[in-house]
Amino acid sequence: MPTSDPATGERADPTGGYGVPRRLWRALDRHRPPGTDAVTTGWRSPLRGPRLTSVYGLVLLVTLPLVIVTGLLDYAAYSPQFGQAFPVDVGWLRLPHFDWPTRPAWLFRLTQGLHVGLGIVIVPVVLAKLWSVVPKLFDWPPARSVAQVLERLSLLLLVGGILFQIATGLLNTQYAYVFGFDFYTAHYFGAWVFTAALVAHVVLKLPRLVTALRSRPAGAELRTPRAATRPEPPDPDGLVPTRPGPPTVSRRGAVALVGGGSLMLAALTVGQSFDGPVRRTAWLLPRGHDPGSGPNGFQINRSAAAAGIRPADTGPGWRLTLRGGGRTVTLDRARLLAMAQHTARLPIACVEGWSTTQTWTGVRLRDLAALAGVPDPAAAHVESLERTGLFRRATLQANQVRDPDSLLALRVNGADLSPDHGFPARIIVPALPGVHCTKWVADIDFRTHG
Repeated sequence: MPTSDPATGERADPTGGYGVPRRLWRALDRHRPPGTDAVTTGWRSPLRGPRLTSVYGLVLLVTLPLVIVTGLLDYAAYSPQFGQAFPVDVGWLRLPHFDWPTRPAWLFRLTQGLHVGLGIVIVPVVLAKLWSVVPKLFDWPPARSVAQVLERLSLLLLVGGILFQIATGLLNTQYAYVFGFDFYTAHYFGAWVFTAALVAHVVLKLPRLVTALRSRPAGAELRTPRAATRPEPPDPDGLVPTRPGPPTVSRRGAVALVGGGSLMLAALTVGQSFDGPVRRTAWLLPRGHDPGSGPNGFQINRSAAAAGIRPADTGPGWRLTLRGGGRTVTLDRARLLAMAQHTARLPIACVEGWSTTQTWTGVRLRDLAALAGVPDPAAAHVESLERTGLFRRATLQANQVRDPDSLLALRVNGADLSPDHGFPARIIVPALPGVHCTKWVADIDFRTHG
């Protein structure tokens, strides 16, 4: 018969809390690695417990789905149906194909800005959440049942996944590809691994989170000073230390520290998505250099020199070739300037998180399509003078070609494009990712099928 614990009066568990196979777990418990007990009892912060962990968890539960969804939307913005989103071959992880809209014109600016911005802002929350549960990493035995083994594996994928996504994402914003593998492939598949682990973790832990948050009145952490800070009652997950030390900061202070860190990162980042004086506050701005002043004084991702564009390529001998409907039309820049010009104020946004709005002038793509003999194009394949690079060509959807503000831009802010911004001509389309706004355009093939 079950006996009672003399210390607590509670009935003892005859299985010792072990699941099948019990002999394995008991054997592991008997053969504890040296120093395990010292490490386990060394975590003494009285702040740790299910309540504080759940506060951080709730913040991540709200923000992480937004980061995931905006990341997947950004992948869709690259039109994977044309095989130009990276990675190309994703197997059964491919998203449903749909035409990325051109309205609102700032759509990609919003999704990419949120994805990168929120990904940076939540870093302090992620680190705080990991701090709050770090003693569990040293539990011995590491599991007491097969179900707990599966839970620990999901946690390994969850923690490893989010740290991997944050690290590679931050390095990508600075073009620091020190990891030696393709960023796009790793980040895409890493996102799916992390998402699956997150869903599993939420399913397993959501009831505990709700119970912990209801254990005290809302905002209790924000009203309790350090002198009144006490350890939480012992919990079944073992987050509360067995030998808590005196508090050095209140839970209110811990939450304020994490929140302040997130606000600081937001202040140092948000300016990259806006124009004007606020951009100067973006100290974490990708690329970290001054783009200069004047009409062409805004960000670039790839300079003409880096793309191997020579002055002779864009000089008087440059020609634009239009194809479609069995017709080939060749135009020089003077003839393009003689055509009906259209001006539109449109944003351009990049995967690294920055964006800017400028005033572009050029020939409507639909006018060029009509000139090529395809008045109702299903797609347009654009090629650059650039000879290498992932984004030297792009295929535009029908709605992107037909939009009245979609341009082969020749000028920006009243001046000719600079070489770094795509002189003699570049593509500008509302809500299109910046890398598909092809620079140094040489050839456009208007197609009657996708």
